[in-house]
Amino acid sequence: MADLHTTNLCVQIVSTHFGPLASKIASTLLSHGRLTLPQLVRFTALKPRLVRNILLVLIQQNIIWHANSETDGSGEEVLEINADECLMRLRFGAFVYQAEELFGVAGGEIVQLILHHGKLTSPQILQRLNAAATTTTFLPGEDKTPVVYSQALHKLVLLHYLKPSVASSHISPRDKRIQYEAEEKAKISGFPTSKQLREAKETVDARLRTDEEEVWKIGLKRKAKSQLPSTKKRKVTSTKEEDDMVVDETVYFRVNFDKFIIHTRNALIEKAVKERYNSGAALVVHAILKITEESQHSVADCRSDPLSVSNITLHLSSEEDEETLTSGLIQSSSRTMSSGSCIKEYLGILSSADNPTPAGRAGAFLELSSKGGGSGKVQMLFDVVARRLRRQVLEGVARERHGSEGVRVVRLLMDTGKLDEKQISKQVMMPLKDVRPLLSALSASSLVSIVEVPKSADRNPTRMFYLWQVDIPKAFSYILNVLYKTLYNISARRQAEREDPMLIAVLNKRERSDVSVDVEGLLSQHEKEVLKAWEEKQEKLGILEGRVEESVFIVRDLGRAVGSLEEN
Repeated sequence: MADLHTTNLCVQIVSTHFGPLASKIASTLLSHGRLTLPQLVRFTALKPRLVRNILLVLIQQNIIWHANSETDGSGEEVLEINADECLMRLRFGAFVYQAEELFGVAGGEIVQLILHHGKLTSPQILQRLNAAATTTTFLPGEDKTPVVYSQALHKLVLLHYLKPSVASSHISPRDKRIQYEAEEKAKISGFPTSKQLREAKETVDARLRTDEEEVWKIGLKRKAKSQLPSTKKRKVTSTKEEDDMVVDETVYFRVNFDKFIIHTRNALIEKAVKERYNSGAALVVHAILKITEESQHSVADCRSDPLSVSNITLHLSSEEDEETLTSGLIQSSSRTMSSGSCIKEYLGILSSADNPTPAGRAGAFLELSSKGGGSGKVQMLFDVVARRLRRQVLEGVARERHGSEGVRVVRLLMDTGKLDEKQISKQVMMPLKDVRPLLSALSASSLVSIVEVPKSADRNPTRMFYLWQVDIPKAFSYILNVLYKTLYNISARRQAEREDPMLIAVLNKRERSDVSVDVEGLLSQHEKEVLKAWEEKQEKLGILEGRVEESVFIVRDLGRAVGSLEEN
């Protein structure tokens, strides 16, 4: 079950997108955990037919998991809400925007249509888009022919921006892992040893990876022989093989969020590089991320694929790129450096080659491995950058709530580990009478935690060391709850502003067919002011929501690259 703030936010999202009845079902599942259909009907006090119809919609939208319960032996179907899928709906606008930037207007419309319906087959997608294209007026330069939609759909599936939706996609990953672990343990005779349990866990992980790989194989299929071009004088290349693949018309597709949020992570990395160094360094990082983009499958990746320096140089060969690279470096001689020399300088700076200490490695953005002959390989360190961005969020919360003194204490504990209050007082150069209430306030915010180290086996409180530390998982869990609470408050504020009677009357009047023709001339000055004030509030709330959502992305999604969330 989710915590209070996550539950409130998910219920608010479902209420906004699907109405109050759907939010009532979501609230029941979030507060009670997984339930069967009769239990859900009893808790919600809704009619069974209505509950089934709402569940069909939520399952179609990938918000609810359903599976057969094997715990009591009855095999009755149980329902469970997917909170992560529900929270991801806050980023749907960003996904559509990214699809338009990558694949044009046609790609953005395909992604928007699938997000609206949850999952669709390729004939359903093309039929709806072609029907809409015949009834709309095109802007200059827009091309919305059926061929354009088909090509955009093929690219989205080929590059894994759309993923197949199969029956196992509606089962919780935790249920599949429990089922596989039970099957592997049943193969062990007698009392299992630790080695057998470890081997069983590795087998389960391999089976889950195999299942995931098998899902990706059913999205595309080879063309029929009658559709293939003549094999006379035909060269067999990888590009030609991709051209011979078509989208399977029987497969349902849904949006692959992992592929889209990779672009969000890359944009944050480029922004961090530009803020720390300059536009030239950001341009080099952008080239590295762009070249290795196809091999980036998840934000959980710790590193990018190795890349040679020559590939980066070829990618940054235009005159505009050379001007940006040279303007970001101070040259000692009057002779202008070549773009290749500038790129090597930037790579040395980004890899902290001049500071081979733990502090230097912790501040690096990439790793440069030198080989004989002067050539080397470049790898982007996603886990190191993610750890640094998450630490900035943690220090920002400490600064906002407890001032610069709180940041000094948090930094000291994160760098040195566990310390008692006297050591903290000495190293941050603050009197002990000020450090004690500050530590108590930081502890109340879950930013620091206390550890008891007994001097004797009886664990007498009078004979114990009390040390302070930063519990990373606990601190980020608290920050994430605060961010979810803020997002809920923003959504509630937006809804409250929208329910103003005066505003509702003005919006209804603007939507009238006679008024929509000439809004400026048929609305009074007071009505225009009401609309302008509402639009300004909506813009401010949208900007605030975007900033909070960026912090949520850093804390939650980038935490997958850090692994166990333990920082040294």
